[in-house]
Amino acid sequence: MSDIIGIDFGTTNSVIALRDGEGRVATVRYQVGGKVLDTFRSLLCFWVEETGPSRGKLQHAAGPHAIEAYLDDPLGSRLIMSMKSYLASRSFTETRIFGRSYGLEELISLFLRALAGHAMGGAALGAARVVAGRPVRFVGEQADDALAERRLRSAFAGAGWESLDFALEPEAAGHRFAAGLDGAAHVLVGDFGGGTSDFSLLRYEPGAARRVTALGHSGVGIAGDAFDYRIIDNVVSPRLGKGGSYRVMGTALPVPPSFYTSFARWHRLSLMRAPRTLREIGEVARAADHPEQLHHLIRLVEDEAGYALYQAVSGVKAALSGAEVAVLRFRHGGFALEETVRRADFEAWIAPELAQFGGAVDQALAEAGLPAGAVDRVFLTGGSSLVPAVRRLFEARFGAERVAHGGEFVSVAEGLALIGAERVAA
Repeated sequence: MSDIIGIDFGTTNSVIALRDGEGRVATVRYQVGGKVLDTFRSLLCFWVEETGPSRGKLQHAAGPHAIEAYLDDPLGSRLIMSMKSYLASRSFTETRIFGRSYGLEELISLFLRALAGHAMGGAALGAARVVAGRPVRFVGEQADDALAERRLRSAFAGAGWESLDFALEPEAAGHRFAAGLDGAAHVLVGDFGGGTSDFSLLRYEPGAARRVTALGHSGVGIAGDAFDYRIIDNVVSPRLGKGGSYRVMGTALPVPPSFYTSFARWHRLSLMRAPRTLREIGEVARAADHPEQLHHLIRLVEDEAGYALYQAVSGVKAALSGAEVAVLRFRHGGFALEETVRRADFEAWIAPELAQFGGAVDQALAEAGLPAGAVDRVFLTGGSSLVPAVRRLFEARFGAERVAHGGEFVSVAEGLALIGAERVAA
């Protein structure tokens, strides 16, 4: 059997897994500085070269190399994050980067080429059969899933993979988990990505002709990014003017909350650099009770400080998975933040997301026609599966002894490669 690769293009991280002709499955690795990693950050950075033979030309880098380029010159570069979050949005057709127009598919194609090109020993990836993952539901309040899949297919074609199959991401994670089971079982898989959370009920039947049958699916367009949003909204934004007032002809008005909705969403932060938006914030600042807070907001947006803030917030979220309290420290220019965040408060903030997870699980069970008691095993994967409140949600529903987690960042890609092998064999 020829080589097959599974590609998990994620909101935050992306992974490639290779199944070789001998049936072995392994993730492709990346050399980053002195480290070897399984994941490649889903980022692009653009800048105009100022010296050398490429002077004046638009350049770009992807993954960890994009981060390095951005940190070298935040003001002179443009960082593109969370591209996957735009796929189902009809309103997003293109963006202008240093005067050039880029469609979403073109941006993702640039990233996918780099994802393969930077892989260690990745020369054979272009000739392999490809199975790409997709969520059950894409991100967005009015998400167009069909549009998102067409765009994703076009982006892969632009990267050189014109012939590819799609498979649902939670189903792929379930294939990887089911490979370790030794008896028939109903398995509920929860896959928590950066932008979406998906759930699949699978029937696993072992034997020579191992079968994994999908019984029901559901998904919501929320996950790790939404948890980050809650921390920013409750800890950072109030220090930048949220909840404050400004005055017009003696009348107190609330500072527009729309400023902070965009500020707390990574994939929308760069849009705030539009002159009109910054001008609106400046006008409110002139009449605000605490103008310095809004001036800090303007400075953070103008200086492209979002990535550093993102790192600080993600670090606190991760720390709260193992501790009852964590300290959010962030400093930029004259803005300094050092706030203690309690896990109990964080869990109260994310209660709406947890409720949506519960509703999605109900939907998957209903589609499969199974009661909760018929689920033999639960497998949770993805970064947010490490959040204690997420695990407790499933342990309370199905029993701690039935809940397992692991392969938080690679299980989907490895499962996609397995699905590809089964489809070829069929």
